[in-house]
Amino acid sequence: MNPLRSVGPRLALGVFVAVAGALVIVYLILVPSLERRLVNAKLKQLERASLSVARQVTGDDPATLQFRVEDEAKALNTRIVVFDVSRTSSRPRLRPIADSGEVTSVDIGQDRIALEAARAVGPRSGTVRREGERFAERAVPLGPGGANVVLLSASLAGSLETVELVERRLLVGGLVALMAALLLGYGAAWAFARRIRRLERAADRIAGGRFDVPVTDRGSDELAELASAFDRMRQRLAQLDRARNEFIANASHELRTPLFSLSGFLELLTEEDLDEETRREFLDTMREQTARLTRLATDLLDLSRLDAGRIAVDRRAVDLGAVARSIAREFRAIARTEGRALEVEGDGAVACADEERVGQIARILLENALVHTPSGTAVRIRTRAGDDEAVLEVEDEGPGIPVEHRSHLFERFYRVDGAVASGSGLGLAIARELAELMGGSLELQTEAEKTVFMLRLRAQEAVPPTFSRENQLVH
Repeated sequence: MNPLRSVGPRLALGVFVAVAGALVIVYLILVPSLERRLVNAKLKQLERASLSVARQVTGDDPATLQFRVEDEAKALNTRIVVFDVSRTSSRPRLRPIADSGEVTSVDIGQDRIALEAARAVGPRSGTVRREGERFAERAVPLGPGGANVVLLSASLAGSLETVELVERRLLVGGLVALMAALLLGYGAAWAFARRIRRLERAADRIAGGRFDVPVTDRGSDELAELASAFDRMRQRLAQLDRARNEFIANASHELRTPLFSLSGFLELLTEEDLDEETRREFLDTMREQTARLTRLATDLLDLSRLDAGRIAVDRRAVDLGAVARSIAREFRAIARTEGRALEVEGDGAVACADEERVGQIARILLENALVHTPSGTAVRIRTRAGDDEAVLEVEDEGPGIPVEHRSHLFERFYRVDGAVASGSGLGLAIARELAELMGGSLELQTEAEKTVFMLRLRAQEAVPPTFSRENQLVH
């Protein structure tokens, strides 16, 4: 693997580049600024001194001028040169008549600052480089018409040595800071990359189907939050994996039981010499098992469609009272056979829902009530209109549902202990998902010797026309 493609070296390189960039910016701002401040300070000093020197040397005769210039130069620690200005040509010419320097350089007569002052007949300041050394200078014209020019020239070597010292210290400190940043950055990046690699291994474990090892991170940053999200995903996937395994096991069991029964009865019918009454009994039992298989296949198909988002619902006005009466007529014969009173109450509740799916939910709830309540108990289907909602209730006076089972009642294949064996445990799970698909809910209320399932749907005026599981329009 290319080291530069690893996050550790790349983060360390990023820290190195950031620190190097910061040092370059500090260098570019600090060093030139310091140099300008020192040069300007020297020029200000020469500007103040030039006023005093100009007064001192003005009017001196040539015999004493040299001595005066040397005294002033010694007091100011500055070279002072007095020029005689000749204006016979278009360009002024300078001739030194007094110079505090031990040796008058040949090019002093061509000094740029002095020539500018003579040409403009006004004071001028600036820096020049002479004989490989840099000087700060101030030139002031003297006498009427600028017949003379006095030049104050101070070496900048001391000031520039300070700048060079700061520059060297900054470079050395910068190199040390860069090395420290590289080491610390690589160490921090290595620790950070190690945490990322742990997350990578955890992701590989989860992808491989191992959900037993928690995903942990001791930090408090975004990476720790990512680890927490990974662990929540692990737990959710573990639940889904358990649910999948339970689903397969339960579905296999539910399919195997009626198939085994059918196989046994078919074998008996073909091999045994049975009387007509026994044969009819076997055939009735086989019809029940076939009906059980049909219901199970239908439930499994509905679940697969719900999981795939392939069930769409129409949104239109549904009279819940009419649905309740229709479903009650279907089950009235069964209820009468079991000695149960089947009652329908309420009217005027209009929901915006899918009539077929509402009927399917009502059948599931009513069948559940008739199957799981003792003979002679009453079952009621009640409809009512509420605030922006329409409600269909199925109430029975059975023994109720134990507390420990209520939170699991809508899980797939879950059956309360002692439930009738023919039930698949899928009906209530399908009913709740269908209710949510229509934008409603299916709730359970239990009291002493009373169980109520409530299908809550939005009233017709409160819901848009048509939608599917993905909340898309269905045509």
